[in-house]
Amino acid sequence: MKIEYLGHSCFRLDNELVVDPYKDGSVPGLKPLRISGKRVICSHEHADHSGRECVEILPGECSFNVKEVPSFHDDHGGTLRGPNTIFVILKDGEKLVHLGDLGHFPNGEQMTAISDADYLLVPVGGYYTIDAKMAGKICEACRPKCIIPMHYRTAEYGYPELAGVEEFVGLADKAGIGEKVQVMKL
Repeated sequence: MKIEYLGHSCFRLDNELVVDPYKDGSVPGLKPLRISGKRVICSHEHADHSGRECVEILPGECSFNVKEVPSFHDDHGGTLRGPNTIFVILKDGEKLVHLGDLGHFPNGEQMTAISDADYLLVPVGGYYTIDAKMAGKICEACRPKCIIPMHYRTAEYGYPELAGVEEFVGLADKAGIGEKVQVMKL
């Protein structure tokens, strides 16, 4: 599976499935997104995750099977920031999980759905989502083969309230799962 990181929480898989495209101007420092794909999915309707209009839809059927797992954008049952959808994405025997803007530790049913993924795309910047510590606990519990952090701040882009990826990488190293972490560049 080809995983292309486009910034913030946006990824394109095999040049056909786009997950969480951001709207123009919604993420400080990121250039307007102009890409194509056969299908677009959004974890929730905040501007930094719902830029469907920035994706040109190509003809043909998308070859990915997508399962939606309801969750929340906060640890108060969605009362602070609303709902969030976790995507379990399957193709050719591989399983990729995109946690969206998850704001809580997954319950039993959610954990079952996300466990043993080949790739886990996990928010690590905190403030609007889980933080580095919670992300690490989730990664330890669900045992992915590869961990790809997202939704964090860099020197070039991101919300100033968010933490950088460094704390998560350090915690993953201490927990013995650092070799699974792949920080993707734009």
